[in-house]
Amino acid sequence: MNTANGETRQSKAIFPNTWNANETLFGGEALKWMDEVAYITATRYTRQKMFTVKIEEIQFKKPAYKVSFVEVIGKVVEVSAVKLKVLVEMFVEDMYSDESGIKAVEGIFVFAALGENRRPQRVRIKE
Repeated sequence: MNTANGETRQSKAIFPNTWNANETLFGGEALKWMDEVAYITATRYTRQKMFTVKIEEIQFKKPAYKVSFVEVIGKVVEVSAVKLKVLVEMFVEDMYSDESGIKAVEGIFVFAALGENRRPQRVRIKE
């Protein structure tokens, strides 16, 4: 895992407990996986306690069908004194073919750092 540039990658399989009635990945499950990767990315980048403030610009581009793998990639794209933005992209590939690398979902997750008193604090910016 590459932490120097603020990137995290995680792979998942789309199993029956993650499908909706259309046998595609539940949107809420996709967002859960993406938020988890965004959180790991933000925390590893700052080494501070982080929390999700908001999610911006979520785009569901392609369905992720059953019997697929997905790779969720989080990248720090902006850091300021009080917030950090992580671009999260989800790519889908069929388990049993060579088809891979199709972007299914993307969005920006905004984080703030949590201080000792459980209040937001300044984000430590890496040099």
